[in-house]
Amino acid sequence: MRARDVVFVDGVRTPFGKSGPKGIYAETRADDLVVRVIRELLRRNPNLPPERVGEVAIAATTQIGDQGLTIGRSAAILAGLPVTVPGYAIDRMCAGAMTAVTTVAGEVALGAADVAIAGGVEHMGRHPMGEGVDPNPRFVSEQLVDESALFMGMTAENRHDRFPAISKQRADAYAAALAASASDGRVTWTWSGCAGFAVAASTELTSATWLGSTRT
Repeated sequence: MRARDVVFVDGVRTPFGKSGPKGIYAETRADDLVVRVIRELLRRNPNLPPERVGEVAIAATTQIGDQGLTIGRSAAILAGLPVTVPGYAIDRMCAGAMTAVTTVAGEVALGAADVAIAGGVEHMGRHPMGEGVDPNPRFVSEQLVDESALFMGMTAENRHDRFPAISKQRADAYAAALAASASDGRVTWTWSGCAGFAVAASTELTSATWLGSTRT
């Protein structure tokens, strides 16, 4: 069986906002953020019958409260997709949304679905990093992992120390080249956080010069 070609059709994201009681999403549920982007995808693609969607995969690291209850399935129903459309949740930490996309891409390639929606949400204002987490003490006591593996900030520092040749400038140049090669030279895509799905952006916004002006 030959794998089918998979294409990225469209993408939507919510704006980024500060967390905390005064943040723009302080009174907004995480699943409602996902509902908004799914509805917008459907609005922007009126020729797609909702019942043709064969899967909804949504990633969330802290899968409790309004980010729990198999958010891919619950958000799909809340967004108005038929109850016959399946959905599930993924947790792969920072790579969750990307994993959601590659997973449904595999379904499409194999013929298990013709159309799929994938993305991720992380409402840090309602669910601070590490909320409800209880790491097994054996990880540290038996030195199964370095203690820094439990903290993303320390992990980033370790990565920098291990691969000092990968500077921000080099990473920006690589990202810009990758974006350009992933398209016909006019439009490209990138992944976002918050209630993010794949995002369409012009290549002017993914140049090495522009990336170099952004904060690390």
